[in-house]
Amino acid sequence: MRERSSGILLHISSLPGEYGIGDFGRTAYDFVDFLSKAKQKYWQVLPFGITGYGNCPYSSFSAFAGNPYFIDLDELIRAHYLSNEDVNSSNLSKEGPVDYYYLHQAKMNLLRQAYMNGKEDLQEALSSFYKEQSSWLRHFALYMSLKDKHQNEPWQNWESNYKVLYSDVLKNFEKNNKVEIEFWIFIQYHFFKQWFALKKYANEHGIKIIGDLPIYVAGDSADVWANPELFCLDKDLLPITVSGCPPDAFSTTGQFWGNPIYNWNVMEQDGYSWWVERIKQCFTLYDTVRIDHFRGFEAYWEVKYGSKDAAHGRWVKGPGIKFFNQIKDTLGELDIIAEDLGVYSEELKKLLQDTGYPGMKVLQFAFNSDKDNHHLPHNFNRHCIAYTGTHDNFPVKGWYNQAPHEEKKYALKYLHQCGDEEVHWSIIRNAWSSTAYLAIAQMQDFLGLDENARMNTPSTIGDNWTWRMKKEDLSQELADKIADLTLLYGR
Repeated sequence: MRERSSGILLHISSLPGEYGIGDFGRTAYDFVDFLSKAKQKYWQVLPFGITGYGNCPYSSFSAFAGNPYFIDLDELIRAHYLSNEDVNSSNLSKEGPVDYYYLHQAKMNLLRQAYMNGKEDLQEALSSFYKEQSSWLRHFALYMSLKDKHQNEPWQNWESNYKVLYSDVLKNFEKNNKVEIEFWIFIQYHFFKQWFALKKYANEHGIKIIGDLPIYVAGDSADVWANPELFCLDKDLLPITVSGCPPDAFSTTGQFWGNPIYNWNVMEQDGYSWWVERIKQCFTLYDTVRIDHFRGFEAYWEVKYGSKDAAHGRWVKGPGIKFFNQIKDTLGELDIIAEDLGVYSEELKKLLQDTGYPGMKVLQFAFNSDKDNHHLPHNFNRHCIAYTGTHDNFPVKGWYNQAPHEEKKYALKYLHQCGDEEVHWSIIRNAWSSTAYLAIAQMQDFLGLDENARMNTPSTIGDNWTWRMKKEDLSQELADKIADLTLLYGR
């Protein structure tokens, strides 16, 4: 029986801090303290991968590597790999939205400086870390070094000899560029070291971490470059078809993601070993894992490579229950949440039942006047997670501002607001009071923020993934209010 509980969704990048983006430093520990005071049991984060074009954490250069932007610079100062003057002169010390372009220039330069100053001290530690993580780390470090050589161009644009993992040209590059390759090992060493320390602190304070596993990987990634046989590519190593979603409430032309499609038949032949390793690593990083776009394992939407949008595609059967049975047989029982949003079907419903994973209910989707809407709290069963909204939605206040009149009218009637309580607190109250064993709200909802604090608008590139909270937002008054609500509803 799963414990009745609740938590807050806040990505690392959205934490306050001194260096241009949220990181694993002091404010992350302060947030754990805030969660503890607010009587929360979960902290949900978005994927940890290195972000590239569009800054999207769901499209990373590696399914295994961590984002260098999250490394705490203060720890590198304490280790004497950087000085205060080094960091202050980078002009990273500012609040407000994340400026990824500037961050990439300034923080990566600081990390390179830290590596040059600290590499001699860390030879034994780096060597040990490399051996432990070599199954993915060798390919990743080599790949990122090659990207630097090719002015950060996608690997599909490299000279042909650099596209083949075991070519003589590549072997010579690896031999002659040990410093650059070791820099990327240094980066990952500090990322994992700092994250595991933060996770330990959270767990010791009764907080579990919910991580997020994207179903797809980026075409421009070490994963596709090093394992082309696992993806549906043509003889020129270009995708045959790519991923997306059909037209929906977010977009009339569908959501065009552009990730290469897995060659599920090839993956099945070795017991889905790449996936097994990926999920295994996730459960070293997190206590619970949310599988993004779970429905893609039942059936996925593919569109022809080169298409301008996702409107003209087709549904193709995924690996289904045999995939999850293999994961269970290899790794045992795992605490997995299925992101089962989007186009719903009886086949998806059956896959969810067969796996036994809990699905998601989103209150922002509930108020379309359909009394049978499964996102309405009176239709919940216990075996689900109630969300006020996700990272792809407006904060509740922004949703309410934008909602059609009839939807607002039904929402207000259904919520039966308590006195002058604002709509975001009414939605949170409904999630917390529901039968769902777990309730999650975005931090923006607790702060009562509007559409300007949205984390991501699907099918757009621009100001996504940039929102950050302020230090003063983590007040004792807010922690007490959340704690009162949580205790009231037995979470």
